[in-house]
Amino acid sequence: MEHAQTYRIFNENNKIEGRITDVPVADIGRGEVVFKTAYSSVNFKDALAATGVGGKIIRNYPLIGGIDAAGTVVSSSDGRFKPGDEVICTSYDMGVAHDGGFSTICRVPADWVVPLPQGLSLFDAMALGTAGYTAGLAVELLELNGMAPNNGKVLVNGATGGVASLAIDMLAAKGYGVTAITGKAAAHEFLRQLGAAEILDRNSMELGTRPLEKPLWAAAFDSVGGEQLGWLTRTLLPQGLIASFGNAGGIELNTTVLPFILRGARLIGVDSATTPMPLRRRVWGRLASDLKPRHLADIAHVISLTDLPDYFARMLKGDIRGRAVVKIL
Repeated sequence: MEHAQTYRIFNENNKIEGRITDVPVADIGRGEVVFKTAYSSVNFKDALAATGVGGKIIRNYPLIGGIDAAGTVVSSSDGRFKPGDEVICTSYDMGVAHDGGFSTICRVPADWVVPLPQGLSLFDAMALGTAGYTAGLAVELLELNGMAPNNGKVLVNGATGGVASLAIDMLAAKGYGVTAITGKAAAHEFLRQLGAAEILDRNSMELGTRPLEKPLWAAAFDSVGGEQLGWLTRTLLPQGLIASFGNAGGIELNTTVLPFILRGARLIGVDSATTPMPLRRRVWGRLASDLKPRHLADIAHVISLTDLPDYFARMLKGDIRGRAVVKIL
């Protein structure tokens, strides 16, 4: 019987941990499309799921981790895909309730699969992964709501994270004036290279307590949440926009209605997990064209399945920057 090499996550005696395990291919996932995985990637959600730090993210054990995968179709009972097609599968229930991308073989529902757009390699697709897709979706949603380069400064909070660093690169390439916020002094040069025109030190910022603070930002991309997201609502320019896609600083949001009724602020949630497929394919098309990061090779670095435990630990400590691409085959 054919087996796949996987990074599988177990809950044994109320302890959650992952390890390299061979799994019969027949036992992997469900769905119409089977593909050989060339690359996966590491997202913050993967680290939480694999360690149990984030509470109950995985809904059934044991489960192969990894919310992202890209590879080449081996077989498909759905006519939209055929052997040899290069494909991407991210989000949905991957690595949460369905065996994920940390495996040499993936089996997934056809409705989750995106054909690899022209202009991206399989490596590029996973250097982007859910993080890049989330950044691209955030840009798409804010532009649909009127964000434009001549409207004013765009702030990116939590700037060294995977989503945020990719967003900086995308925005700067399109002519936006990007201000980055980070608490990591050593990362300033990296952020400038990505295109940040201004960098603010989170550790020395005064967030203020007034319902409305000095208006500063035409738009903001926030991966932090908590107190800092509340501050962003208070510092938007009139008709300003916020894309919210993370909670590294907490899940609570304390603000007032004043930014919304006196300045027309719009807070837009970015859910990359269940995006309707027409929009998902449109965003991936943009990631292969006008939103393709200029510095993808600098943002991404390669690790192996055996490197995952150490990388998860570093990620949870905030001791990373950019994107980790997991080489599977």
